[in-house]
Amino acid sequence: MKAFPPLLAPGDGGAGGRLGRTGVRSCPRGRDGVPVPAGCRCLAGRRRSAAAGTAGHLGPGSSRPRARCYATAAAAPSAAMASLGTASPELRAYFSRHNLLHVYEVLLCGVIVMRPEDPLKFLEEKLREMMEKGLDAVLWYMCIDLSLHPKLKRISETYLNTVFGLDGEQLMTEELCAKAWDFYSRNLMKLYFGGWIKYNLLKKNKRKKVKEKMALAVVHYNVQILRVIIQKWSMWVQIHKEKMTLAVKRLQQIFNKVYLNAVVKAWHAEAHSSLKTKAYFESLANENQKGCSESNDLTVRDKTSHLPEKALLQIFCYVNLVDLARCAQVSQTWMLLTQNSSLWSDINFSSVKHKVRDQIVVNILQKWRPYVLRLNLRGCYSLHWPSFKGISECKNLQDLNLSECQGLNDESMRLISEGCRSLLYLNLSYTGITNGTLRLLSSSFPNLQYLSLAHCRKFTDKGLLYLSSGKGCHRLIYLDLSGCIQISVDGFRNIANGCSGIQDLLINKMPTLTDRCIQALVEKCQQIVSVVFLDSPHLSDTAFKALAECKLVKVSIEGNNQITDLSFKLMSKCCPYIRHIHMADCPNITDASLKMISPLKHILVLNVADCIRISDGGVRTFVQGSSGAKLRELNLTSCICVTDASVTEIAQRCHELTYLNLRHCENVTDAGIEALGNMSSLISIDLSGTSISDMGLRSLGHYGKIKELSISECKNISDTGIQMTDTCIQYLAAACHYLHFLDVSGCIHLTDKALKYLWKGCKQLQILKMLYCRNITKQAVLKYTAKLEKQEHNDADPPSWLGYDRDGNILTFTNKHTSEPE
Repeated sequence: MKAFPPLLAPGDGGAGGRLGRTGVRSCPRGRDGVPVPAGCRCLAGRRRSAAAGTAGHLGPGSSRPRARCYATAAAAPSAAMASLGTASPELRAYFSRHNLLHVYEVLLCGVIVMRPEDPLKFLEEKLREMMEKGLDAVLWYMCIDLSLHPKLKRISETYLNTVFGLDGEQLMTEELCAKAWDFYSRNLMKLYFGGWIKYNLLKKNKRKKVKEKMALAVVHYNVQILRVIIQKWSMWVQIHKEKMTLAVKRLQQIFNKVYLNAVVKAWHAEAHSSLKTKAYFESLANENQKGCSESNDLTVRDKTSHLPEKALLQIFCYVNLVDLARCAQVSQTWMLLTQNSSLWSDINFSSVKHKVRDQIVVNILQKWRPYVLRLNLRGCYSLHWPSFKGISECKNLQDLNLSECQGLNDESMRLISEGCRSLLYLNLSYTGITNGTLRLLSSSFPNLQYLSLAHCRKFTDKGLLYLSSGKGCHRLIYLDLSGCIQISVDGFRNIANGCSGIQDLLINKMPTLTDRCIQALVEKCQQIVSVVFLDSPHLSDTAFKALAECKLVKVSIEGNNQITDLSFKLMSKCCPYIRHIHMADCPNITDASLKMISPLKHILVLNVADCIRISDGGVRTFVQGSSGAKLRELNLTSCICVTDASVTEIAQRCHELTYLNLRHCENVTDAGIEALGNMSSLISIDLSGTSISDMGLRSLGHYGKIKELSISECKNISDTGIQMTDTCIQYLAAACHYLHFLDVSGCIHLTDKALKYLWKGCKQLQILKMLYCRNITKQAVLKYTAKLEKQEHNDADPPSWLGYDRDGNILTFTNKHTSEPE
């Protein structure tokens, strides 16, 4: 028989002991190391009934009553803890914090075992002893004499006495052993059963993993088989394609040979015929040249006939229809050149609109209809149904301008829509079209990208709804609705529903345009990059707040007193790539606006004309900003607070400026103009109404690239100023030999000598304006301006709004009681 393992482990001397691994409470040890099992309480309970009669007669040396005493003493703290089980948590915490149950156990064990005569004195002595030693040294048997300590054997020595009942003093009973054995057996069974379960689970998991690996292996095997099959199939396909390609090449070679033979035969026949035709026309040309050799005009023509054909064709591209017909009459060679199809791809009837009739248009289009790509009939008011019928036969037409054609109506557009399906550009401005034409646009021109309906007053919001119906004009990127005052908010909403890709929007001269119209349009048209709202006084910053969602590149607004600095703030925040800003005649714009857009890096054009609150502070801040060095055009017309300080800053910062307008900037003098004289990039400058004099005009002659110069209403300029330009590069005419346009209106001191100096120095001058120049005679004008493209002259007195009279005296207007000027 195997020896049982120890069922009870040694205790730690605590109150009631503690449970060991087997579930039996550990026995507290005596002073000699003998454990006192907690199970003695159960043994004492079982034997209480049998030994009750003799318990009182046994002396203190008797072992059984003493055992009962020990059992009673050991059971007392447990009973106390049981009674505390229903107590409040605060009371239980109090007992546990002060270790009262331990103290109670020690004192109770001493009283029960020792049975002192004076228990109060005994308890007092033991309490003092505990206080001296401390609670950490208190043991359950410290109040019991050594002679009365129980003498028990260690349970771990042997269990035979307990099993066979040989030791009467042994506290271990058969019932406890049975319980211990049962507990040990169950734990052992649980251990082994748990191990068996783990083993089975491990085997199951291994089988599962093996199964998964087998499935992966099967998939991998199938993939490999499929890959091999695909590779073999791909190789077969490649070989088959090569065979097919080779066969096609062979067939193509055979076809090419047969086709080449046919072409060569046809070409040979055509060449033979062409040689005959060429010989015939050469003989005619020779006869014409011989017949006209005595004429001086033919001498000139013979010289021009030596020009290459490409050069002549390039020259003919700039000739209108009437002149082209005249060129065809010069010689046989020119007549053949005028019949070149490249000259008739772009036909402009607008240049001869007063002479064009239906028969002319029909004849030209009938002959050149396959080659016509662009057709301009702007202002041809005498055209009717035959011309529009001829237009419909131009199947390749892409650009059609019917602006101001009074004979155009919905029926004419129906004819055009039947044939011209490839239109990309269509201009119907100033015509009488109605909703019917707009309905045709959506169904007949699916590729339309540019559309102008400016000043067409007969269509309604319902017509704009057709743009989004059917195929619609979904590719429209340019739309001009200038002057269409009948369009309401619903109309703009209809446009947005069908033309969400619009990029360029022009709405000029439309006083009915409001912020709600722009908001309705921008709800879906968020690709807009360019807006032009000239003469739309009811727009405000709210419209710009809606347009801020679009990445604007160009903004043009004119004649608006509701736009403020907030619009510029929105542009600086939401439009980092804006290049063109035109905010003319907006009196509420201040220097703060220019300061807000100064960090923008891509501005090329800035126009703040008639913004009278702009001063040096705003101009200088903008010019010193990120776009100053890149600026190309700057317009400061009527910015009366701008002085020479701004002009000097412009000259120093704007190295690429080509156009500058300082018209009516009264505080600009020669000091600022002298700085502009050092700008080599400047081509056009307007100094009308400034305080410039002859000295300032002289400084503009330092560089000779100025092509347009306007100095009208400059009362301080005289013949001397113009005469200086005739000497070296310091003077205007000699230095500015590229000058094309000059306006000296209001310069009352100029005489005929000025025209003579200009005639000598400015050889490329084309346009000259000389209004209110009373000292310039008509004879001098006719003599020196005969070769100019355009000239304007009168010798009337300057109007009062110029601010001076015919003699140069400044006019000062007083109140109504004063009749004469100062």
